[in-house]
Amino acid sequence: MVEEASSDPGRFVEGAEVYVDGERAVIVLSRRVGGGRRAIKLDRTVERGAELAVPRAALPELAEDAYYVADLVGLEVVDDRGARVGTVRDVLPGPANDVLELDTGLLLPLVEACVREIDLEGRRVLLNPGFTD
Repeated sequence: MVEEASSDPGRFVEGAEVYVDGERAVIVLSRRVGGGRRAIKLDRTVERGAELAVPRAALPELAEDAYYVADLVGLEVVDDRGARVGTVRDVLPGPANDVLELDTGLLLPLVEACVREIDLEGRRVLLNPGFTD
């Protein structure tokens, strides 16, 4: 069963490549099962619950100011005075917007009112004033 599957309908078709623990695997069977979830069979045995990944080159291009979670995880978060607030541990989906979860336990809304800039090259997220006081 593929939990939290991709929104890309072609991601888990038969013949598609995925990676498990850094090793290539090919989907040999793919079916919809109860609740609309996807069940797949790979060309090799993997442990149940293993995390699947796809090659970066297989991901679609993003619009400007859009990011993959993997790009944000690990970025240092600094406030408007340059003080370190924490490091992005995860990006959580929310009903209105996504939320940055920091290693300090702080949750920050991923909206322009909170986040002034995301600098992937500099590996940091700059916050607007008032979100860490």
